[in-house]
Amino acid sequence: MLIYGFQSVLSWVQLALGVYAAVMLVDAATRRDAAYRAADKHNKAMWLVFLGIATALLFLLPLLSFLPIIGVIAVIVYTVDVRPALRAVSGGGRGWHKGSSSDGPYGPYNGGR
Repeated sequence: MLIYGFQSVLSWVQLALGVYAAVMLVDAATRRDAAYRAADKHNKAMWLVFLGIATALLFLLPLLSFLPIIGVIAVIVYTVDVRPALRAVSGGGRGWHKGSSSDGPYGPYNGGR
């Protein structure tokens, strides 16, 4: 009974990883090819192939086999290395880091005026 529970948890983890890989594939597809070259991260086609294969492997093979683990590593590399570099080059991003250096927590500091 414990083995069936572990397999159930592992199948949910694999599904979540597959969905995340698909989201990263869509993210890679929406970036410009010039951004990959500017960030010195090979090219867009290579990352689309890597992430496409990783997504397919995560949906088709069991997680404890060798190939899906390599796919997970490719998705992790894209997430922590390539994607932030692409966002920095293309000026993308949302939130608090886009403001001026004089911005405070409630907006820009104007010197008490």
